[in-house]
Amino acid sequence: MAEEGYKVTLNVYDLSNGLARQLSTSFLGKPIEAIWHTGVVVYGNEYYFGGGIQSSPAGTTPYGRPLRTVELGVTHIPREVFEDYLRDIAPRYTAETYRLLTHNCNNFSHEVAQFLVGTGAGVPDYILNLPAEVMSSPMGPLIMPMIQNLEYTLRSNNAPQATQFVPTPASVSVSARTEAPASKPTVAAAAKREAPAEKASKEAPAPASASAPAPAPVPSPAADPLGSARGKVQEEVMREFAAIMASGTLRASEAAALAMRRVMERHGDGATMQQG
Repeated sequence: MAEEGYKVTLNVYDLSNGLARQLSTSFLGKPIEAIWHTGVVVYGNEYYFGGGIQSSPAGTTPYGRPLRTVELGVTHIPREVFEDYLRDIAPRYTAETYRLLTHNCNNFSHEVAQFLVGTGAGVPDYILNLPAEVMSSPMGPLIMPMIQNLEYTLRSNNAPQATQFVPTPASVSVSARTEAPASKPTVAAAAKREAPAEKASKEAPAPASASAPAPAPVPSPAADPLGSARGKVQEEVMREFAAIMASGTLRASEAAALAMRRVMERHGDGATMQQG
């Protein structure tokens, strides 16, 4: 461990490349500066969450040049200890656990920064609060189902293929910290246990039929005033996403961002009318 410690900084990127600033007022009804992505830079590497915990030599991530860099402080934690910590939290940061609004790259950066520098450091509030700001906009209820559909597609079929973070050998603990999950009863075993009861039920004589009252009708759900618009936008985004992925030129995360951008541009003027 260096006596003077290791410098820790936060690289901040705009995934919209300026588009959020241009279109957010017309599309959301309020100005949004950027769609933020962050990564923590320490020990000469940048650590970030995207399809899992990943690391790249500083300045070589897929996100290009950072919009700004925030000084977080100095850490005296050895690299081996830090990477062992990343190994411990890795099950909480996977493609399956990723949530655009509640468990994303910025939440990862915030947790890692506090581990390295202390609870007084972390990702600035204007970045952490962006999801709540977007969802509180007039168009928030329309955007939410679209985000959920895109997240499902990315998790089930097209998670980003960047290399998963692997700790150095020195950082791996001697004793295993995880245990195999308890085996769950199989469907066949469950069916076998239930078979006697089911058989007895079938052999029991049926009771004399009596006129049972007809079940009360189920009330129909209230009409969704945004249903039509929501469905239209969702379909357009998914069509754009599928077409971009078919070209084979972009990763899934990039294709999702581009699909969203195209639909935002297409409906930028219409969003203002829908807000009234």
